[in-house]
Amino acid sequence: MATNSGWRLLWLCLTLGLLPGLSHQASIAENDYYTAGVVEFRHTVLSTSAWSDNLAGYLEIVQSANASETDIIVFPELTLNSLGPQTFVPEPKDQIAPCLADPSATHYAEFLVALSCAARNASKYLVINVSEQKLCTDTPEDPRPCAANGLNIHNTNVVFDRQGVVISRYRKVHLYGENRNSTYQPELETFETDFGVTFGHFICFDILFYTPAHQLILEQGITDFVYPSMWFSQLPFLTGVQTQLAWAYANDVNMLAAGASRPLVGSSGSGIYHGREGALTSVMVQGTGERSLHVAQVPKYPARRATRRRRQRRDLSGAREAISSSSFTMKRDYLENYQSELLSIVANQSGSLTRDICHEKFCCHFDMEWRPVEGGGGGTANYRLGAYDGWRNEASVDANYIRNCGLFACSGPTIEECGGLLPAEQQGPVSAFTRLEIGATYPESSEFLLMPSTVLDSLLPLQPSQFEWSQQKPSENSYQHEVRFALRDSAEAGKLLTFAIYGNYYDETCTFGVGSEEQQVACGYKNGSTRLVLFAAGLLLPLLLLLRG
Repeated sequence: MATNSGWRLLWLCLTLGLLPGLSHQASIAENDYYTAGVVEFRHTVLSTSAWSDNLAGYLEIVQSANASETDIIVFPELTLNSLGPQTFVPEPKDQIAPCLADPSATHYAEFLVALSCAARNASKYLVINVSEQKLCTDTPEDPRPCAANGLNIHNTNVVFDRQGVVISRYRKVHLYGENRNSTYQPELETFETDFGVTFGHFICFDILFYTPAHQLILEQGITDFVYPSMWFSQLPFLTGVQTQLAWAYANDVNMLAAGASRPLVGSSGSGIYHGREGALTSVMVQGTGERSLHVAQVPKYPARRATRRRRQRRDLSGAREAISSSSFTMKRDYLENYQSELLSIVANQSGSLTRDICHEKFCCHFDMEWRPVEGGGGGTANYRLGAYDGWRNEASVDANYIRNCGLFACSGPTIEECGGLLPAEQQGPVSAFTRLEIGATYPESSEFLLMPSTVLDSLLPLQPSQFEWSQQKPSENSYQHEVRFALRDSAEAGKLLTFAIYGNYYDETCTFGVGSEEQQVACGYKNGSTRLVLFAAGLLLPLLLLLRG
């Protein structure tokens, strides 16, 4: 464990620039890209000095050769001081650099001062996530009871600029079973950079909700996001990189996602994503996790939208090693709620299937064909085709409403055997899909997001070059969205665990076809009764097809 005098000497060296710095030519506003790094970080937890070991790991990454060209580095959620001392965080409007304002760490925690100095010495934007303490009296309008010590504790992102100044702070809205306080009102936070990009930020579980993540896009036009997370992966629809790519693709935005790295408790997943072009780099790791920095040049959106240029990037579409069930703990979705049908694919046999699966009034159309894989071995690959229209019923956390259509892998024929990593003897593909298409009609809502959701047995998703996605209204005045999601090529890159349309309706208010006619009109759906009749008619055809099948 470092002594206080040792850390103070380190801060002094950082402040004065006496440590060997790693300089680079910073990106400028006129460039059509910036260079970003995201950190997959295995944090120390079972130690009284965990925070100091984590800090040392952070500083080593910032000073590493791999970081030298980066303009901005993003660290994960809850991997610095989650079990250590909390810290006050400066108000961004005050433009305080803890490195200069409090070098002896008498007000701010030692790690906050040290990282302010590190950002200043390396001349980089740093995004960290901390356990923040804040005086309850700082929010006098909040009527909720305060702790006896007069402090609220928040899960907070902190952004340092190249001078070590705190320029932005965001407190998590949607807590995931955490012993932390939520803010009285959700915060919408952005920050500007000297390389001409404005970022929004949110944290982990926030990604499944309208506020603040989707709201920043629709209301402020933000196209770039920093995203610290400690994600607990859940099959078949919500593993780490799968969710990150789907969200960035559906919104057509840049995302810098940094993940905590403890696969044995279900946490991993980091990547840099460029909207409809997919992952520039991404990783899902096994075993004990790692401390690693992943770097990519990220095209800026104005230039990309004007020219649609493709920047050279690492090819992630090839085969990847399957992740073992013994090295990654996986949560499971509530698949018993789905209306589903078993699909068993026998090795060495070709086949095809067309089917409509309906849950209540929501219907999904599946059209697929498969052929044997040479050297694929024997046995049977079990899948289920599923549809669901309802609330996610995960206990003790904020809920959202979903409409999902999906094919997902199972280790056996029953629904209870779906939604997990496959045993080793089932991990190799016995067949390849030569056609795989899902179609569905989704009602419009004031707050909703439809996403392509895929994952292979490597726990990495398909890249956009491997699938086709379309979402369009049948007419300008329609309140429905027709979605088609199809595999572009055969799925021989690995065994397909999930291929789905994930429809996130957040809270289900103001959704076309939901509620009384008066509520529909109040939501902006004019001539509600006529529209509802058309909506019902749109559901009738797939139901008739189901009866005929």
